[in-house]
Amino acid sequence: MAHRPKVVAFDVIETTFSLHPLRDRLEEIGVRSDALPTWFARSLRDAFALAATDCFEPFRSVLEANLIAVARDHGTDPDEAQRDRVLSTFAKLPPHDDARPALEALREAGVMAVALSNGSLSATEALFEGAGLRDMVAHVLSVEDVGLAKPRREVYHKAASACGITPEECALVAAHPWDIHGAAAAGLSTGYVARHEPFPAIFRQPSVTGASLTEVVDGLLALSE
Repeated sequence: MAHRPKVVAFDVIETTFSLHPLRDRLEEIGVRSDALPTWFARSLRDAFALAATDCFEPFRSVLEANLIAVARDHGTDPDEAQRDRVLSTFAKLPPHDDARPALEALREAGVMAVALSNGSLSATEALFEGAGLRDMVAHVLSVEDVGLAKPRREVYHKAASACGITPEECALVAAHPWDIHGAAAAGLSTGYVARHEPFPAIFRQPSVTGASLTEVVDGLLALSE
């Protein structure tokens, strides 16, 4: 049974920050903007495959390999400088409008918020700093510290340990069903932000679901202690 968490960990890309600016960056190198979901999904697929076989590569490297592949599908071959311009955008993404209100609600309730990303620590720190949200999260945590990507349970356990709590005292908020499933399997409470799709029946179901970060946070705070 899920309980009111002592700490809420926020997934970063698509959950807290929007990928939308990357559409323009792709167009600049001759790749259609509607290829963004394919590029990101392929990159996640490869990160999952590495994690499933106890291997790890920085997510930027995984993104770059798939950017080259997607660009070639579009008949173009961006050079290193062009690829860097696209990839560096991951450290400059805008937060979703509901990010600050959700973090403020947790602060007012006395519940710690942290960030938990498959991306690098430096890029994730830059995102929160650039958005003026760094002081709203107690810790910025990266899978780099574990050497395995989400949804491996070791990542979620490491996040809880870094906050001095048990997995059962922690909740994960994410807009990705696979992330919710991984966290639930690791013993965390979960909050699903239904930004893109209904939650699949094949996965462990979220503790709470909402259309926005604020709805999800309100649901987690309403759980019994």
